[in-house]
Amino acid sequence: MPYFLGYTYVAVFLLFGILIPVGALLANRLLAPRHPDPEKLQAYECGLATPSDNTLPYNVRYYIFALLFVVFDVETIFLYPWAVAFNRLGLFAFVEMIVFIGILVVGLVYAWKKRLLEWL
Repeated sequence: MPYFLGYTYVAVFLLFGILIPVGALLANRLLAPRHPDPEKLQAYECGLATPSDNTLPYNVRYYIFALLFVVFDVETIFLYPWAVAFNRLGLFAFVEMIVFIGILVVGLVYAWKKRLLEWL
């Protein structure tokens, strides 16, 4: 088997990875009904009439809070496979996970000291 044939799988995967979303977007563009009117184009929030100015500034703290939540939530997902394979991994993996959790704790303490975890 020639060396470059191993990359055919990657190329096919990449091709499908591009064609499927583009095909879905194209099908939506061709098949979806379009009946825009001013009522449909208005922003909708919790069943209330939107204020006249839809560009109200938001406090950056909400974005930071959401970003911190996503970071810590995604990072803790790495704990599950480690916990499942804990018996087979040995002492080295245990020490690595302690270092990983230590880094997370340092980030949490930093966010706490900066008062980024307070909602209002």
